[in-house]
Amino acid sequence: MSQVRVHNFSISLDGFGTGDGLTFEAPFGHAGERLHEWMFATRFWRSMVGESGGTSGVDHSFAERHGHGIGAEIMGRGKFGPAKRGPWGDDPWQGWWGDDPPFHKPVFVLTHHPREPLRLSDTTFTFVTDGIESALAQAREAAGDRDVFLGGGAAMINEYLSAGLVDELELHVIPILLGGGARLFEGVGPDVKLEQVRAVEAPGVTHLKYRVTK
Repeated sequence: MSQVRVHNFSISLDGFGTGDGLTFEAPFGHAGERLHEWMFATRFWRSMVGESGGTSGVDHSFAERHGHGIGAEIMGRGKFGPAKRGPWGDDPWQGWWGDDPPFHKPVFVLTHHPREPLRLSDTTFTFVTDGIESALAQAREAAGDRDVFLGGGAAMINEYLSAGLVDELELHVIPILLGGGARLFEGVGPDVKLEQVRAVEAPGVTHLKYRVTK
């Protein structure tokens, strides 16, 4: 069976995956882009957004693995769109990524409000209203023998961890203290056991990988 993976998820030293005060103008809240600067500087990222140059060291090697072996993604509504919640409305948000999203695979968006699937280029967003297990079942079917990626945010990942549905976490720890925001492992409890697989230091970031032991 395919694995369920948290991959390329950046957190502060005090565990926050995003900051407080999320708005359309500040999608990461008061954290700004500080949690993701390590990736934005890489050759992989710059190529993906149509720019040249970028670093080609350790950070690049981790960033370019982003989609390897992934057949479908699950994300929370907060990753798909801005901080506004409630019904989608007559002219619903189309995502942060324009007409050609970078996913190139089926994406399942957890939400409390129904919405018809959205197809942009080769990515179809399916909006799931009946919970995390339903989203996972649909993502597994779409992924086939490839893995399912939990794209965030932190609250959604915490739900999957608490339910015992995560196999692997790859985290990138940035040496900053945010003091608030959405915290990974918040409310997860002591029953989740992690086995460290890898720890790699790089300037301004530590790349960690854990296996969730069942």
